[in-house]
Amino acid sequence: MSEEEIQNAVKHFEELVRDQLARVKKMKEEGDWIDYSKLKPIIIGVCGGDGIGPAITAHASEILKFLLDEEIKSGKIEIRKIEGLTIENRAKVMKAIPDDVLEEIKKCHVILKGPTTTPWKGSPWPNIESANVAMRRALDLFANVRPVKVPEKNIDWMFFRENTEGAYVLGSKGVNVNEDLAIDFKVITSPGAERIIRLAFDYAAKNNINKVSVITKANVVKATDGKFLDMAERIAKEYPQVEWDDWYIDIATAKLIDPARQSQFRVFVAPNLYGDIITDEGGQIQGGVGTAGSANIGKRYAMFEAIHGSALKMIKEGREKYADPSSIIKATALLLNHIGFVEKAKKLEMALDICAQFERKKKITGRDTGVTGEEYAEYIKETIRRPDLEEVWKSYQK
Repeated sequence: MSEEEIQNAVKHFEELVRDQLARVKKMKEEGDWIDYSKLKPIIIGVCGGDGIGPAITAHASEILKFLLDEEIKSGKIEIRKIEGLTIENRAKVMKAIPDDVLEEIKKCHVILKGPTTTPWKGSPWPNIESANVAMRRALDLFANVRPVKVPEKNIDWMFFRENTEGAYVLGSKGVNVNEDLAIDFKVITSPGAERIIRLAFDYAAKNNINKVSVITKANVVKATDGKFLDMAERIAKEYPQVEWDDWYIDIATAKLIDPARQSQFRVFVAPNLYGDIITDEGGQIQGGVGTAGSANIGKRYAMFEAIHGSALKMIKEGREKYADPSSIIKATALLLNHIGFVEKAKKLEMALDICAQFERKKKITGRDTGVTGEEYAEYIKETIRRPDLEEVWKSYQK
């Protein structure tokens, strides 16, 4: 290894440190949370993404319009369709999010987003950054919030995954020192850890949930994960009514599938990579990652999405009309709840439970052996219309 290679790596690291210190400064200066009750209109942007994204997002958008019909007519809500977040367009301009698309996104208050393709080794696209990672950073969507419920297993989990730092924030800014040595970087900051951990404890306290589990690998990754765990211990003292424990990511993933342990977990909080792992596992336990929705929340913006990928194989095989829209429809319920339409969100969640877990009058399989996404979305709307919706839902909880 030459001295020049070492100095180039040191210079690269110095630039990253300066950028992250600037980000810390910005976090310390951030303002208050947006108050949706004072907005007219609340602008909801709908980004189809690519792959199966446009198809499933269209179904979710129709349900959103159905539930918010009166508010749209009165001018309380405006829904905007935002084009251009496709892999083809992103590759053309060599940006994770094209500038004109990001400009339109920033004109909205909340975003309903379909899955987007991230290039992989051997793919036909250039190695551009994940649109999800870029959007979370550009809008400072620091909290990824994902619920998982499996009533027959007494599972009722809420995951809080830090979105803007950890192992992903510098995922495309590692350094190949030479042909034999590559180094990537992980970042944990005090303000970044504090705001996600506080959000998890606050949620538990407000919802009378007496359990928060903090996920790290602090026994091995001592500086960054150690900081995250130390912050959790500090914040937990402010919430004496909430019991908490800490788990290492490896054993936590095992215990999530342990029938003797599953129902004892309630609220999880984790740095980015670990949160990514356990939320996908939680989605699979619920019935597949296609059944789980996701909220990405910041103080000024919020983005709601399906947690699965763009399923390019389905497009190649001409099966996009059979794609399951459940995940992004669950995200739609999270969106409604976030902007203050709690009862409408509850109706949608109850309808999803009835359609997917209980009655199952129409099954979606991803192929012509089941109904299309459009037919399934209509089934959900029909269920929402039922005057006995809540009574039927309660009957299945017994």
